Amino acid sequence: MTTLVIGANGQIGKQFCELAKQADVPIKAMVRKDEQAAWFTERGIETVVADLEGELEHAFEGCNQVVFTAGSGPHTGPDKTLMIDLFGAIRAADIASEKGLDRYIMVSAIRAERPLDAPEKMRPYMAAKFAADSHLRFAKVPHVILKPGPLTDEKATHGFAGTLEASPEQSITRADVAHALLHVVKTPTLKDKEFTLLNGKESISDLVR
Repeated sequence: MTTLVIGANGQIGKQFCELAKQADVPIKAMVRKDEQAAWFTERGIETVVADLEGELEHAFEGCNQVVFTAGSGPHTGPDKTLMIDLFGAIRAADIASEKGLDRYIMVSAIRAERPLDAPEKMRPYMAAKFAADSHLRFAKVPHVILKPGPLTDEKATHGFAGTLEASPEQSITRADVAHALLHVVKTPTLKDKEFTLLNGKESISDLVR
């Protein structure tokens, strides 16, 4: 079972790829530029150059599930949010459906279903996530949607919560999101489910099952 990692060069993506390599979980890291591949090949991770805004289908060859953790980033405008977080995610889901893949694992965002509640600058991103998640729910590919809260750069805590009430911090480390992704990837029975991710006191195996 080889997992295509879309957004492998991102902050969560890189951490997930390292964890997967350490756990001997077969992955293929999708990068947008040739020069981005070196970090992965140095670690013995298979790479493929593909673009959410361009040639993409070839990246799926030999893979039977997808992790989508790509993001346009905080320094781009709404145009990139539309092309990456919305259209890119939808396009990847459609390809996964057409190819009959086993699963599509989406990294979304907490409260993405309420974009107008987000800070004004975040609303286009939340709207994109809301639409991409909605499309995925009706796509012909089993899915898992992870909805992390506000992201931090601290070390992994390995403690999780699935509700705001159980998480005083109301945030989660990117490292813990990567660990949650690894758990989902290694648990093929998880299908057509959605989970909120915050830091808390539960183990990932107790929360995401």
